[in-house]
Amino acid sequence: MHFTGTDSYIATDDLTMAVNAAVALERPLLIKGEPGTGKTELARQVSTALGLPMIEWHIKSTTKAQQGLYEYDAVSRLRDSQLGDARVHDVANYIKKGKLWQAFGADRKVVLLIDEIDKADIEFPNDLLQELDRMEFHVYETGETVKAIHRPIVIITSNNEKELPDAFLRRCFFHYIRFPDMDTMRRIVAVHHPGIKDALLTTALTQFYEIRDTAGLKKKPSTSEVLDWLKLLLAEDLSPEDLKRDGANALPKLHGALLKNEQDVHLFERLAFMARSGR
Repeated sequence: MHFTGTDSYIATDDLTMAVNAAVALERPLLIKGEPGTGKTELARQVSTALGLPMIEWHIKSTTKAQQGLYEYDAVSRLRDSQLGDARVHDVANYIKKGKLWQAFGADRKVVLLIDEIDKADIEFPNDLLQELDRMEFHVYETGETVKAIHRPIVIITSNNEKELPDAFLRRCFFHYIRFPDMDTMRRIVAVHHPGIKDALLTTALTQFYEIRDTAGLKKKPSTSEVLDWLKLLLAEDLSPEDLKRDGANALPKLHGALLKNEQDVHLFERLAFMARSGR
């Protein structure tokens, strides 16, 4: 199995190397990077490129590691016992398989995405150490051991909101998705907006990177946001001249696609005010 990217996903050489290295080592691939740089989409594209089914586990702040293995519904079993339901004699009727169990029990190799692991409690990664390392776990209620029939390709994403434990990091192959440079961004845009005119694209991307480099910006716009912005520019049939900014108006056209909080909007308004005052 060798990943080289897909027609709809531009993967840099170092990213494809990381994917293939993790597959060869049979270790989880830990992907970090700014939000909107395609971390989650990478797992889906690996699934597509390699022709493998995909199982997605999206982590929330309340998610517990045990939920990825299985959940035992003791309340339902108690209720059924009071109603005289014959199902109560088999505890397996009250066990719900988690995403890891589904991946371990699949009849073929799958891609398992553990998305935004840094959203969970700090102990969450440690609680999965043995299961991801040995690819097996024990079900105490039934006494069975669930072991992976086919070792899944595990891709774990993190937005770097909190540090992950060293013991967990040691078991992963790590890759940080750097923000695309101008040339790479052009290739990405060509996939999503193949008909865009070069003059408009050059003007828009130049402005986009200037915005990202503005000192004091709280949230830099991401790849997904520039794609949305370009879609709006095309829908409004704007020209490169329409995008030009001056001191009187430092905000970009349709800035709501790029600037996502009032502090950043006020920053550009202040820059415009300072430019006018300096005349």
